[in-house]
Amino acid sequence: MELLHIDSAITGEQSVSRKLSAEIVKHLKAAAPNLEVAYRDLVAAPLGHLTLGDMPPPGESTSVLDEFLASDIVVVGAPLYNFTVSSQLKAWIDRILIAGKTFRYGEAGPVGLAGDKRVIVALSRGGLYSEGGPMRGHEHAETYLKTVLGFIGITPEFVIAEGLLLGDEQRATAVAQAERSITALSAQG
Repeated sequence: MELLHIDSAITGEQSVSRKLSAEIVKHLKAAAPNLEVAYRDLVAAPLGHLTLGDMPPPGESTSVLDEFLASDIVVVGAPLYNFTVSSQLKAWIDRILIAGKTFRYGEAGPVGLAGDKRVIVALSRGGLYSEGGPMRGHEHAETYLKTVLGFIGITPEFVIAEGLLLGDEQRATAVAQAERSITALSAQG
């Protein structure tokens, strides 16, 4: 099996999403030692904003798309920046949502073609954006990822640490809860 590990936080060693995505990969690798892991750091090796020249000709693909298509599991480290995903992660997503490869249009509308993949997102948020909270309507990372991944046939799993900028105690509690969520992840999906 192939696992693709994506990180997109600009904060390096201080990043909670990077820490959690690494822990998810470690957890999955412990359960399946033969798991092959490919790593893409979207900050260290950024993709530019999508241009027409980046789009593959019909029937062809790109290395980013091929890497995604070859994976069985994708683990994404996704911090919430200004209410949504980082521009680095958005640039990657723009390269994997490709008509004829990861989705197609049918008579009843779009059909996802990548539903055989398991995607686990390590999402970090400085504030509190959970269901029922006053900031939920401003949260556009989890909701965006559910939408775009759903569009290509994937129902993502989320490990969320939030309230990270609300003090040391809240940060420690949020990280500990996320780590428990990782431990509870099924090795199979």
